[in-house]
Order: sequence, then structure tokens, then C-alpha cells
Amino acid sequence: MDLASHPDSAAYGHLQPRSPLVRRLLAKNPSPFTFTGTGTFVVGTPGSALAVIDPGPDDPAHLRALTDALAGETVSHIVITHTHMDHSPAAVALKAATGALVVGCAPLVLSDDGPRADAGFDPSYAPDSVLADGDSIHGPGWTLTAVHTPGHTSNHLCFALPQEKALFTGDHVMGWSTTVVAPPDGDMADYMASLQKLLDRDDAVYHPTHGEPVTEPQRFVRHLLAHRRQRENQVIRAIGEGLTTIPAMVAAMYAQVDKRLHPAAARSVLAHLIDLERRGLVARADDVWSIA
Repeated sequence: MDLASHPDSAAYGHLQPRSPLVRRLLAKNPSPFTFTGTGTFVVGTPGSALAVIDPGPDDPAHLRALTDALAGETVSHIVITHTHMDHSPAAVALKAATGALVVGCAPLVLSDDGPRADAGFDPSYAPDSVLADGDSIHGPGWTLTAVHTPGHTSNHLCFALPQEKALFTGDHVMGWSTTVVAPPDGDMADYMASLQKLLDRDDAVYHPTHGEPVTEPQRFVRHLLAHRRQRENQVIRAIGEGLTTIPAMVAAMYAQVDKRLHPAAARSVLAHLIDLERRGLVARADDVWSIA
């Protein structure tokens, strides 16, 4: 990733406006999985009570930039989409600094032997209130409504801002890449159903935690659904061609993809295989897969 030529290279440490009610502060944690970093969103009008969505990783520089940017402001809520380590850990320090309530997804702590260290689950997350699908919080001129979107993680929530017909999509929809769905907690059937749930909404813009705003969200979601169906067909075709192990499938299906991403791709292939197995389309014996 060439950050020097990317516009986000100048964004670190600065709270930048996205819309009348939305500002973003980018954490300096770029990687092949986070793109240019984790976006922390501030919702509300300066001078009134604000909500902070996904305060980010346990990074003193990011937290210092966030608290400096919000100096003199009132933060009423710290809102969490899911508890991966690049999203929620800063909530502890931000709550201590602001007294805000921590609300959002349910706690979830699992061991994760996956391909990225920041995808482990945050053991420090202790919400004051867990929001279910359709629950809302409010501030002066803004409302955030939880939209349960399991798939990337089982506890994942998006948050709708009806005043701007906007949706904060966390990692369920990213602005630069497809989402990793990693078993055992990640579930492809849930992910596909959650995409369909978003397709049935009328949001005008998405604010993903990673990447730029999505300004044609329905078109974008249709593309994501088609991409996943294409991957599913590739998996079935690969097995039919004798590629019966996940490493063999990944090598063929992701030949043009950065090899650093192949371990994550293997988790998504596994998620597809588990979904296909449940539907009776494939079978496995140990680590070898076959057409059912």
C-alpha cells in the first residue's frame, strides 16, 4: 500500500468533516486488512452532545488525537459496531476521559487463530447497554438506530443515521474491499442474509469503518452479493476439477491477490464450504472436500 500517494496520508490525527452531522478521525493502523486505517466517526453538531462510533484500537496516539479534537465537547455515547481489536478497545480510555455511556453490540470473547492479530476479540469491552436490532439512541439533532448484521461477526451491528439517510456499516460493508468472513464465529449464510437486509433498505450513503463513503449503496451491495455467489460457484467448480483442499482452492481462486491475504481468503473459502455443506451441496472427510 503506497500511503504517501493516498489522500489519507494527510488525514491521521485530524478530525475531518464528512457531512453536516458526521466527522471522521483515522487511526494510523494501515495494513492489508484495514486499508489506510480504522475510521472513528463523531456524530452530532459541534457544541452539542455527540456520539463516537468505533473509537478504535488501543493506540495512545489515536486516543490523544481524539480527545484533543473533542476538547470542550460533550460525548454522550460511545457506540461499538463489533469487538475486533481495531474497533473497540479505545472505548475504555475514552469513557474514562468523557464519562460517556458505552453502547452497541453484545460482548463476545473468542480465541481466534486467524490470519490477523487485530481480528481477535476485545476482552476489555464492557457495554453499559447492549442494543438489539431496531433499538435507538438519541442526541440533539441525531438518532442512531441499530441494524443487526451478523456474518463478519455474530455480534455485528450497523447504525443508521436517519437525519442523513446514512448507515455506519462497520466491517459488514467496507469501502475498499470485500469483508472477511472467518469461521467459527463468522458465518457466510448470515453474511449473505445481512447483505440482503441492507439491500432492502433505502440508505443514501454508507460510512464504512475502512475506506471511503459508498454513495450508491444498493448498487454496491448488489455487487457484493454477486461477488459472493461467484466465489461460491468457483468453490464448487474447483472441487469438480479436483482441487479438494482449501489451500489448493485458494491458490487457484486468488492467484492474482496479494499472497499476504491468502490466509484470510482461506477463511472465507472455509465459510463458503460450511454453508454449502449445510445445504447438502458438498461433503468433507477430514480436510478433503467433495461434491455431495
